[in-house]
Amino acid sequence: MTFEEVLPRLKAGDKVIRNGWGGAELYVKLVEAEKLDGEKMNPYFVINVTGEGYTMFTPTVCDLLAEDWSIVE
Repeated sequence: MTFEEVLPRLKAGDKVIRNGWGGAELYVKLVEAEKLDGEKMNPYFVINVTGEGYTMFTPTVCDLLAEDWSIVE
């Protein structure tokens, strides 16, 4: 799947991953808008990595152009 195909699924709450990564990455998910210290915080992506937990995720150009995205069940 392409990033364009998985983006609606991310918005629907699904978790996705690139098959080409093949490392400790478990999945990427979208965190909806919320408030932090009383200020609006925009939606953002996080990635769950084995042994590290969550960290912010910004897709690279390679990620955006890749065709190996899949839904994590």
